[in-house]
Amino acid sequence: MSLLIKKLLFTVIFNSCLFAILFIGIQNSSNKNKVDFLIDETIELPISFIMGSSFIFGSIFGSLIIINMHNE
Repeated sequence: MSLLIKKLLFTVIFNSCLFAILFIGIQNSSNKNKVDFLIDETIELPISFIMGSSFIFGSIFGSLIIINMHNE
């Protein structure tokens, strides 16, 4: 397996596990808030879900940028 595929597979598996743990952890979360976009806003979501998913998606995109920079 090439190094690129190993890094990508590790990133996907690691962040998927974090996402599953996030869903288990927010079961009893009662603090809810809406996210405001430019045009509209979302439904009320638990604050822990908003923070956790932002961290996970940032981790995914950050690892993709690093993988992309090594190819140049």
